[in-house]
Amino acid sequence: MLHLLSADGVVSRVELAGAPDFAKPTGPLRSRVAYAAAHVVPVTWGDNTPGQPAQVDWDATLDFRRSVYSWGLGVADAMDTAQRNMGLDAAATRELISRSAQVAREAGGSVVVGVNTDHVEAEHLSLGEVVDAYREQLHFTEEQGAGPVLMASRHLARVAESADDYRRVYREVLRSATVPVVLHWLGTAFDPSLEGYFGSSDWRLASEVLLEIIAENPGAVSGVKMSLLDAASEVSVRERLPEGVRMFTGDDFNYVGLIAGADVPEAAQPERDPASSRQHSDALLGAFAALTPVASAAIQALDAGDPARYLAILGPTEELSRQIFAAPTFYYKTGVAFLSWLNGHQPAFQMVAGLHSARSLSHLSRIVELANASHALEQPELAAARWHGMLRQSGIDIPGVLS
Repeated sequence: MLHLLSADGVVSRVELAGAPDFAKPTGPLRSRVAYAAAHVVPVTWGDNTPGQPAQVDWDATLDFRRSVYSWGLGVADAMDTAQRNMGLDAAATRELISRSAQVAREAGGSVVVGVNTDHVEAEHLSLGEVVDAYREQLHFTEEQGAGPVLMASRHLARVAESADDYRRVYREVLRSATVPVVLHWLGTAFDPSLEGYFGSSDWRLASEVLLEIIAENPGAVSGVKMSLLDAASEVSVRERLPEGVRMFTGDDFNYVGLIAGADVPEAAQPERDPASSRQHSDALLGAFAALTPVASAAIQALDAGDPARYLAILGPTEELSRQIFAAPTFYYKTGVAFLSWLNGHQPAFQMVAGLHSARSLSHLSRIVELANASHALEQPELAAARWHGMLRQSGIDIPGVLS
């Protein structure tokens, strides 16, 4: 049995589901390109308290990436899931990029990494300094052999006075790139300081600027990752992307239908233009770090021409993802690390900057319940033992449970 805890302290029980029977792919996934935005594991005995430099358990952190590769997914690293701007300092970020790129080469996996301006400690920069900061990280990423994801910059959001400022910065940075980059549009649910990014708080106006930046720099952009948690906005932009530019969904609320597209007509999805050549999104999701085997199995079902199985496998995970990413959404990393611990990928439920304290026991209990229901617990008995131990340590009485 699996014991759960409600918000008012009541303990209930549900049946513990059996271990999932998902198989690792025997070759590359074909129907979709999918990246799991991975987290970092701290040294258990390190001083990973707020404000301290991150002490990363490199063995556990990199082993997690090897696990993602073994399921056929790529890794998106050093992005917001890895606690950029929420505990992962500049030195740790550089080391993560270098080490992760090396693991990708060894494993034959695909890795993309975040490029930002966050290594500059000054709060306010000129537009020219923003460009220089972006270029510094971009060139380092290219030297490591990783694919660049140009993340939204807090520095740029602070200094930009118009859409033209965004056009200028992106134009100059993209002209410096030696390989095509992915542009990341991160919504305010993930980072409130990015309000008005691309020159407007109205996604329709901001998307025009984004599309103009792509059109003005042909061949420089390989994809767009949209993280607005708004499926209609993603479909609207997706249908207008130039040929050769992928849409990577970052919508952890609505990914099932967005990834399914026209291949799974019965999936819940926003209205789309049937004449468009863009009938589905690829994926770059923090949620896929929490449920990598499930995501792999679902895409394998699409590869096999079985959309009903895709929906049956991935559909139940969306409620789990919505719980992990519940408001305040920027604390979703806590749920990702929590499931990593339950699934045996790290020795303790800890995070850099002490962020493991960002969610309540009842919130975590709901994650346990939904993960159990959607077959996201890779080793159910281990997960139950760890969860029950956490409850007991928190003073919750669960009679009859010994481990």
